[in-house]
Amino acid sequence: MEETTLDLKGLTCPLPVLRANKALRTLPDGARLRVLATDPASVADFRNYCETTGHALIAVSEAQGVWSFVIQKRGRSAEGSA
Repeated sequence: MEETTLDLKGLTCPLPVLRANKALRTLPDGARLRVLATDPASVADFRNYCETTGHALIAVSEAQGVWSFVIQKRGRSAEGSA
């Protein structure tokens, strides 16, 4: 499966989630977006974002201060009034 990477290192809340949301809108249903961020608050932000929007948070990891989030865009059948 194809995966798009979005490097948002150095940005602070709420910019990583806002930019990821904008990127996800351009991707097809079921696509995966990997977001790289350095703001520790982004962990809770992305969990809340995915819970609220219905996108799947597939993986979360951290290495040397860089958080990696893999988000799978929800399909049309799961979309409400977004």
